[in-house]
Amino acid sequence: MKRIGSSDMNNGATHSIRIAIYIRLSKADADKGQEESNSISMQRILIKKYIVSHFDGCQIMEYQDDGFSGTNFDRPGVQRLLEDARNEKFDCIVVKDFSRFGRDYMEVGSYLEQIFPFLGIRFISINDHYDSASYQGSIADLNVNFKNLLYDLYSKDLSQKIKTSLRARKESGQYVSANAPFGYEKAPDDRHMLVICEDEAVIVREIFALALQGISSSQTAKKLNLKRVSTPLEFKIRKGETSRKPKGDRFYWSGSTICSILRNPVYVGDIEYGKTEKDQVGGRNVLKARAEWKVIRNHHDPIIAREDFEEVQKSRGKSIRKRMGENRSPLIGRAVCGCCKHNLQIKGGRNPYFTCHNRYAAGLEKCVSKVNVMFLEKVVLFRLREYMERKSSMEEQNNRYMDNLKAKRKGLLRDMGQAEKEYGRLKREHYESYQLYSLRKRPEFHSLHAEIEEKQKLIQKLQEQIFQMDERICSVKTQKKFPEGDAGAISEMIRQYIDKIEIYSEDDIEIKWTAKT
Repeated sequence: MKRIGSSDMNNGATHSIRIAIYIRLSKADADKGQEESNSISMQRILIKKYIVSHFDGCQIMEYQDDGFSGTNFDRPGVQRLLEDARNEKFDCIVVKDFSRFGRDYMEVGSYLEQIFPFLGIRFISINDHYDSASYQGSIADLNVNFKNLLYDLYSKDLSQKIKTSLRARKESGQYVSANAPFGYEKAPDDRHMLVICEDEAVIVREIFALALQGISSSQTAKKLNLKRVSTPLEFKIRKGETSRKPKGDRFYWSGSTICSILRNPVYVGDIEYGKTEKDQVGGRNVLKARAEWKVIRNHHDPIIAREDFEEVQKSRGKSIRKRMGENRSPLIGRAVCGCCKHNLQIKGGRNPYFTCHNRYAAGLEKCVSKVNVMFLEKVVLFRLREYMERKSSMEEQNNRYMDNLKAKRKGLLRDMGQAEKEYGRLKREHYESYQLYSLRKRPEFHSLHAEIEEKQKLIQKLQEQIFQMDERICSVKTQKKFPEGDAGAISEMIRQYIDKIEIYSEDDIEIKWTAKT
């Protein structure tokens, strides 16, 4: 193969060839210690050696995904590569083999035969002896498509084998998760076994002891924060398992962290597995019914006695579920603490009130202590009624404005129709130009990509303007008087007109209205 210089690409272009190299290593490859040829470093060496021997004067950009499956294209590195391809940031892509780019033969074929040729991007797969420059004006041969199909089938087969292997390990009693739960660590002589980490176990025992005394999760979190007890994340940082920085001055215990510890059966020596399954190869995990979960009892040494764990589970969350089921305030999710900006929670029985859990869990004294739910609802409804009355007084003015909007909307629709026709014409000319060039009936390829992109932006801008006008017109048309006594309608109006309600105290309440109203 001859060495390709800057004038060989795009017939006379004077810029140096811009080459994107893509490298991928999956978790499955990493687990197979013997496949050194697939390592990131070896792929990089192979590709750069190829470029040096086949190209003169080029710019090289690298994209990589370390630890990602090739069964789909939901990978940060390849997404960045494809975005830069659409923005014409390089002229050529080089990979070690097709399987590095992707193992879905349908999608890989789509990129090779349609997308990259349309973008004018050359694609080279070294080990597959494939160079798209050899297929100008025709589709890839049967050998290429057959290889992509084999990669796809191999990936599905490998996925099933890994799943079967993990299931067998779990059923044999091996602990296969990457990290040990708080309170435990991997045994130094067997990474598939858990042993108690006493520094952390002391904290777990204290959490369960407080729960047995009837102390709530938020109160437990507050006690630990006041005593400056290290959080699970801080223990991980010390072990070098992660690197994180707190949003504020330090990490805090939260009620949700306490809850997750109190309901985890790992602390009585049990292991649960088989909770989820993938809906397809490379797809998302779906939670299975609890009756289908697998449990290995007495898998490792317990930190908590089984009878204590079961006693804690008896009373967890009952009163909250009952209260929330009986009466749900329409302000839930919109009432936030003016101090920390977190959503407020409802507490209490006959006289429920909003409160901020950070006041107790994190010891933030400026956070909301107690605001009566009924009082807050009356304040919000009064403000909402005033707001709607002000809007009604503007109805006549809005109608005139709506007529003006309709006239402008009609003009925009006319402009968009013209832009869409122009867009279609440009796309046809661009495609025809590429076809003539690929069939060697034209000496050069006249790209209209910039004009097409500009027309797309114009159409999108016009669509957004029309949508905004439609939304405004609809808002004016459906405007009603305040729905006194209709709880459902009031809830809908709160959802439509109120973005959030910032509460500092019962005397200091600020309503933020939605921008679209």
